[in-house]
Amino acid sequence: MSTERSLSLMEKAPDVPTPDNSFSNEDKDTGVIQDVEFSKGNSLYAKAQRLAARFQMEVRGIERVPEEEQTENSTWNAASMWFAANMVISTFSLGTLGIGIFGMAFWDSVLTIIFFNILGIIPVAFYSTFGPRFGLRQMILSRFWFGFHGVKIFAFLNCVACVGWAAVNTVVAAQLLHTVNNGSLPPWGGVLVVSIGTFVITLFGYKAVHIYEKWAWIPTFIIFLIVIARFKMSGTFTFGTLETGHIEAGNVLSFGAAVFGFATGWASFASDYVVYQPKQTSRVKIFVAILGGLGFPLLFCEILGAACMTGTLTSTSYADNYGENGIGGLLYAILVPDSLHGFGQFCLVVMALSTVANNCPNMYSVALSVQTIDSNLAKIPRIIWTLVATGVFLAISIPAYYSFESFMDNFMNIIGYWLAIYEAISLPEHFLFKRGFSGYTVDDYDSPSKLPVGLSACFAFCCGVAGAVLGMYQVWWTGPIAALIPGDVGFELAFAFAFVAYLALRPFELRYFGR
Repeated sequence: MSTERSLSLMEKAPDVPTPDNSFSNEDKDTGVIQDVEFSKGNSLYAKAQRLAARFQMEVRGIERVPEEEQTENSTWNAASMWFAANMVISTFSLGTLGIGIFGMAFWDSVLTIIFFNILGIIPVAFYSTFGPRFGLRQMILSRFWFGFHGVKIFAFLNCVACVGWAAVNTVVAAQLLHTVNNGSLPPWGGVLVVSIGTFVITLFGYKAVHIYEKWAWIPTFIIFLIVIARFKMSGTFTFGTLETGHIEAGNVLSFGAAVFGFATGWASFASDYVVYQPKQTSRVKIFVAILGGLGFPLLFCEILGAACMTGTLTSTSYADNYGENGIGGLLYAILVPDSLHGFGQFCLVVMALSTVANNCPNMYSVALSVQTIDSNLAKIPRIIWTLVATGVFLAISIPAYYSFESFMDNFMNIIGYWLAIYEAISLPEHFLFKRGFSGYTVDDYDSPSKLPVGLSACFAFCCGVAGAVLGMYQVWWTGPIAALIPGDVGFELAFAFAFVAYLALRPFELRYFGR
C-alpha cells in the first residue's frame, strides 16, 4: 500500500438499528457482519473490535469494501505483495526437489519449473482482477461460482492450505536458524521466532502486510545474489545428464505437480490483496502486475535452488551439510565455511526471517476463510482467528521439521489437487455461464437465494476428487493411472474430471433453479 495514500484501518460505522451491537436476522442468515459502532455494546465482538481499532489494526473482515475506501492507486503495491511473498527460502527449497527427490538433472528441472509455474500463476493473476471490480475477498467472491453453502467446502480447504503453507515455510526457516552458531538455536526456537514475527505483522491487517511486503524482498534478493556469486566460485555446479523415457516423464510430472501446487496456491486468496484498488483500475494492468510479481521471484528462486542442489552431487561437504540440516545445511555450506564465515551466518539469519513475508498472506487470509465457513465464526474478529491459526501452524511445524522433504512434496501436490478443482469449476462458470464480468450482480454476494445453488459445483468437486485419487503418486497412495506412468498426474485429472462434470450438470441446474 502506498505510504502517500494511507488507509484508515478503523472503519466508519453506518447507521445500525441495533445499538447493542447485535445483528439483524438477514446478517445471521448470510454470515456477513456489518460494521458496527465500536463504542457501544459489551459483546466479545464489540470489545475486540474496539481494542483493534485503538491500536490501528484493520477491523474489517469479510464485508465488501465500499468504493469510497478503494483508494490504493499503486499497481506496484499489488505486484510487490507477491514479489516479497515468493522471494523467500521456501521457494528456493522447492527448486531443489527435482534433483533431491526425483533424481532429475539441472535442465529438465529448469524446464519443469518454467512450464508448471506459468500454468500455476495465470489463474492467480486472473482472480486478482476481481478484487478492484467487486471489493470482495476471494472466498466471498467464490460464492458466485460455488453457491453460498458450496463455497464453505473450499473455505475449509483453504484454511488447511494456509496453515500448511505456513508450516512448510517455517520449517525451512528453522533449518536455517539451526545451522547458525553450530546449532545453538534448537528447531523449536526457530519455529517460535518465525511464528511470532508473522503474527505481529498480520495482526495489524491489510495495510501493515502490504507495507512489509513492499520492502521485505530487497534484502533477500541481495542475499540470493551473494549465493549465486559464492556458488559459482565454488565450482561445484554440474548440468548432469538429461534423461529420457517413461521414468523421466513420471519424474517431470511429479515434480511439476509440486511446482504447480506452490504457484497456484495463491489463487484461493488472490483478490484479498487488491480489494482496496479503485474499481476503475484496468484489469489488464492488475493481471500483468500480478503475473510479473509472481513469475520473477518464483522462477528466479526455484532455478537457483535447482542449481545449488547440483552441488550435493559433486561435493561431499555440500552433501554432508544437506544430509544433516536439509536446505539450511546446503546454504550454510555455500555461504559460511571457506566462504563468508560470520557474514555468511548473518545472511542465513536474514534469509530465515524473510520467511515471515511468505507466511503473512497465509495468516491474514486464513482468518477470512474461517469467517466464510459459518455465520457464528464470522462474529469472531479476524485478529482472534489469526492468533488461533498461528498457534496451529506452530504446533505442526515442529514435527514436520524432521521429515521436511517428504512433507513438502506431499503437501504441494495435495494443494495442487484441490485448487485444480477450484479452477475447473470457477473458470467455466465465469466464461461460459456468466459470460464474463457483466454476468455478476455484486450486491447479491450475501444473498443465498440469488446465488448458485451449488449442487453442480459439489458434484463436480466429488468428481475432481475421484480424478485426483486415480492420478496421485504419493508414498501413502498410488492411483491406478499414476502407476502406469509412473508419476503424479493428480492435478491434471482432478481438473479434467471436475471440468467435464461441471459442464455436464450446470445447464440442468440453471434450467431447474434459474440460478
